[in-house]
Amino acid sequence: LKADFLVQEFIKEAGGSDVRCLVIGNKVVAAMQRTAQDGEFRSNLHRGGVAQLTKLTPSERATAVKAAKIMGLNVAGVDLLRSARGPLVMEVNSSPGLEGIENATNKDVAGAIIEFIENNAEPSKTRTRGQG
Repeated sequence: LKADFLVQEFIKEAGGSDVRCLVIGNKVVAAMQRTAQDGEFRSNLHRGGVAQLTKLTPSERATAVKAAKIMGLNVAGVDLLRSARGPLVMEVNSSPGLEGIENATNKDVAGAIIEFIENNAEPSKTRTRGQG
């Protein structure tokens, strides 16, 4: 075929669910469990998945924060699978959607991102219009 393939290990115990962790800085500020609809293995909300609030273990929190750090991201959506071996990183999103996680957790994630930027922006690292 002369084609590239991406193969992902099947984690049976995940049961068609994953956990989206929204990481800002060094903290998980919101988390939801997403479950795929019947007959679908992807739990993405735009594919019909259902989201609900979930409580993370300390290991899941640490894994999500470490994954975002490794990718060099201050804001990230880290998708985890709950496995018999512990949390497994499935994907790290540099531009995660907010609507689903805000609805599932009833948290103002967008506001938390803005607050993080306000608290961490340094004048020497930002530009204003007219500066080259």
